[in-house]
Amino acid sequence: MAAEALPQLMAYPAIFTAALCLLLAFGVERLGRSSGIPSVILLILMGLLGKPALAALGVALSGLDGVVPLLGAVGLVLIVLEGALDIELRRDRLHAAAGAGLLAVAGFGVCLAVFASLAVLALSMTPFQALILAVPFAVISSAVAIPGSSFLTPAGREFVVYESSISDILGVMVFFALVGSDGTPGGIAWGLLGGGALSLLLAVVCTLTLVAVLIRIDGHIRFIPLLAGLFGLYAAGKMLHLSPLILVLLFGLALNNPSLLGRFPPFSRWIDDSYEATLKEFKVLTMELTFAVRGFFFLLLGYWTELSDLAHYQAWLSAALVLATIYASRGAMLRLGRSSMVASLTWLAPRGLITVLLFLNAREVLSLPAYAQGTVMLVVLASAALMALGRPRRAPAAVVTNGG
Repeated sequence: MAAEALPQLMAYPAIFTAALCLLLAFGVERLGRSSGIPSVILLILMGLLGKPALAALGVALSGLDGVVPLLGAVGLVLIVLEGALDIELRRDRLHAAAGAGLLAVAGFGVCLAVFASLAVLALSMTPFQALILAVPFAVISSAVAIPGSSFLTPAGREFVVYESSISDILGVMVFFALVGSDGTPGGIAWGLLGGGALSLLLAVVCTLTLVAVLIRIDGHIRFIPLLAGLFGLYAAGKMLHLSPLILVLLFGLALNNPSLLGRFPPFSRWIDDSYEATLKEFKVLTMELTFAVRGFFFLLLGYWTELSDLAHYQAWLSAALVLATIYASRGAMLRLGRSSMVASLTWLAPRGLITVLLFLNAREVLSLPAYAQGTVMLVVLASAALMALGRPRRAPAAVVTNGG
């Protein structure tokens, strides 16, 4: 009996800890909204400070090497989906979408070139190895940028959703094209172009299938099987070294824009007056799940990080160079594009969840110095903190770009 009761007794502290983490995340989220401090900073700092506090009580969490990347992947899917569910596709917004895509590609390209050059000079890497290491730092994190854009106008938030999602997708495609190639330009190009075309084709087919499932399924249990299918397809795409974030983005856009689906005969018959209510319920579920996963991820990420990793002066110097490159190049490109929100958008280029995930993958194929993980955490924390510089005292009324 005693042996059977032991797992039950151990389960209750785990349940209590998980509940406490969620309540803390909720409090931090509310505090961040009222104070303007990004919640990601508070959550990571709580995790960092919580580790020595729990150690003093004789408590230690184990197995985080597998848990943190898993939560990060789940959180990335939910955050991109939540952002896509907020976008309404209209002709008058095509100019803004194109501008966001152009800025995402240009910003990624400039940062990738600079960071790879620095890695070649400072770490004596080959250009190919340097490119692999540079990708995580060149990607804007939609997991931080999308929640952090809540103070912007709807047009501004839409711009950030497009830009950060495209940056994520581009970063994942380039990273796995590099890792899966033989290191030659031809091999990299084939992995990038072939994988991108196949990802887009499969994303369109899978999106139409998932939307049809949502519309046609009756009963109370609809959303969990739908999300299970979405996550299953995402995981399959990752195992095939594709870019399944395209699927997530297209799925969210299709759901929130039924007028596009209505052009196809089957969907025009299936979409009825109950669709709006169903979509609203799905959005609420997505928001709740995103909050929970994001809170757990950043709390555990802080706990998982060693404080000693942040003490290396090389980590601080590297982080400073990365941040200077990010914001100098971004500010210049926004001014060249004549953006009407340069002051706000310049600082909305955080590194976060996707940066951590890609860095963990890079660490498996590269030999990196001990301070590299400290550099990643410093860049994540500092770039999230710098978003506060772009937050005005009141929401701006201007549009993001001229003409749209």
